[in-house]
Amino acid sequence: MVGRIPVMDVMPVVDLGRQAAKATVGEPFPVRATVFREGHDRLAAEVVLTAPDGTKRPPVRMTKHESVPDRYDAWVTPDVVGAWTFEIHAWSDPIATWEHNAGLKIPAGVDVDLMFEEGRVLCEKVLAEVDPAGREGKLLQGAIDAAKDAGRPPAARLAVLQDPALVAAMEAHPIRELVTVEGPYPAYADRPRALFGSWYEFFPRSEGATTDADGTVVSGTFQTAARRLDAVAAMGFDVIYLPPIHPIGEVNRKGPNNTLTPGPDDPGSPWAIGSKDGGHDAVHPDLGTIDDFDAFVARARELGLEVALDLALQAAPDHPWVTSHPEFFTTRLDGTIAYAENPPKKYQDIYPMNFDNDPVGICREVLRVVKHWMSHGVRIFRVDNPHTKPVAFWEWLLKEIRRTDPDVLFLSEAFTRPAMMHGLGAVGFHQSYTYFTWRNAKWELEEYLREVSSESDHVMRPNFFVNTPDILHAYLQYGGPAAFKVRAAIAATGSPSWGVYAGYELFEHVAVRPGSEEYLDSEKYQIRVRDWEGATAEGRTLAPYLTRLNEVRRQHPALQRLRNVVVHSSDDENVLVFSKSAELPDGERDTVITVVNLDPHATRETTVHLDLPALGFSWGDSFAVHDEITGADWSWGQHNYVRLDPGHEPAHVLTVRAS
Repeated sequence: MVGRIPVMDVMPVVDLGRQAAKATVGEPFPVRATVFREGHDRLAAEVVLTAPDGTKRPPVRMTKHESVPDRYDAWVTPDVVGAWTFEIHAWSDPIATWEHNAGLKIPAGVDVDLMFEEGRVLCEKVLAEVDPAGREGKLLQGAIDAAKDAGRPPAARLAVLQDPALVAAMEAHPIRELVTVEGPYPAYADRPRALFGSWYEFFPRSEGATTDADGTVVSGTFQTAARRLDAVAAMGFDVIYLPPIHPIGEVNRKGPNNTLTPGPDDPGSPWAIGSKDGGHDAVHPDLGTIDDFDAFVARARELGLEVALDLALQAAPDHPWVTSHPEFFTTRLDGTIAYAENPPKKYQDIYPMNFDNDPVGICREVLRVVKHWMSHGVRIFRVDNPHTKPVAFWEWLLKEIRRTDPDVLFLSEAFTRPAMMHGLGAVGFHQSYTYFTWRNAKWELEEYLREVSSESDHVMRPNFFVNTPDILHAYLQYGGPAAFKVRAAIAATGSPSWGVYAGYELFEHVAVRPGSEEYLDSEKYQIRVRDWEGATAEGRTLAPYLTRLNEVRRQHPALQRLRNVVVHSSDDENVLVFSKSAELPDGERDTVITVVNLDPHATRETTVHLDLPALGFSWGDSFAVHDEITGADWSWGQHNYVRLDPGHEPAHVLTVRAS
């Protein structure tokens, strides 16, 4: 039913309140609603957060939207992990009604004595709620005396009752009439890593791999891969993501560049999981033992890295499940098990699972596998192709894990339709891959930054991966080193979570064929031996740039939040400008402005135009900015000249300093 004070169009509400809106400990999130009433009397509204333990936080007053009639907003911040709820309390506000009417009537000489009498009564009601000897009490008593003093000019009496300090005191102790409560609505606050983190992906079999004199490639191991962790941590990454580490199928194994003719030494695709050596709960014998994996996780933890493990719910034809649980798969009319297809692509080395044949059995087995790896220190899972499995399955699994281990996080690798991506986020995925890779033009990036930060933020947290083993965009193929800097700068400052796949810092950019986004000699099908030390010695690495970006991200809370993106403008269609700001506990404001030349081939000179109120300034203000990449300092204002040379530095990452 509609309340006495109607409260409608509440946000964030997910699936009519059946699912919890996304929230993160320490990150403010907006609550919005349309609130209105009949007649001309004023109203007010506030948001009340209830913590997981049932305690209520102090209410946060909602403010009226500047441009949308009857729209009210408030920002609230959960401070512990768990299931929160929020309510909107709306009421008829006699104090605001009196302030409005008195400001019109008394100067016009209408109902002067009556208006002062009404003001006195309201002040006395508020005075009864405060310490009469305190500052607020003295202000209220002075207002009561002025309202009663008929010997003073009306304008002087009204000035006392319109004193901003008095108005603030009365608003701090509102008189609520006709109170309407809308809610509660659910929101779940996850640990900060669900929102903020820098991800680095590598294949353990390539890290420390060597080539024998006869050309045979010898696989790396968990022990050799652990040595690479120091360099990853030194670049400032927080999460080390491993593709599947399990035994790889031998039946229908793929060869180099996805061919069907593997040689005897070809290792196959890690996503073709399972062989005689075990399935999803085993490690590939070439990588070592489960003890070696535990040591790898421990070393990562020592360096401040969390290990994210791939969860790919599919099987090679020789996976143990195929024999022990054939009902997990789809049997075709000719008696064969259907392999995976994404026409025209075929994955003969992979059997997709059929979640309708034995849903209870599959649920039980997947939960067992996930908990197995949790027991070995894995608290983050990157889920391969979750959009090819039932959403209801994910809802069940993620709730089961959250019920006992709310710190465990899941990243959705779902490059698919928006409805599915948002649906997976709604049922519990903590992060999602995005369309960022395919957003390269200025207008595309502007739209997408707005979308992920303020339109889909209640259901989906983005992770801006600049590349993956599957995706080498043409922008990187043909843009040269500047393109790698451009994409890294946008991802690292535009999204609180971003990621790179190993080789990005070496500018790996050759596709298997023109028009393809697949890497030549893709690491998905073969071991790649990289000369990290040689590249560093010769200066052929982007590692220092990535390191600096991650340093800036850690130093600036504004870059650790999602919902604070403001897109600004420039006179050049190749120059993107956006900012992020955050209010700090000490009352200071942290602001970072990113200006990027999207053209990796040509220098761009233009004027950028800033929305200064959005940055906390007045329109005529000037302020100092510091370029965190080059160390340069400038004085900026609303309109600013920039020159960005891709051969030098194609992006400004500017922090705002007090003038």
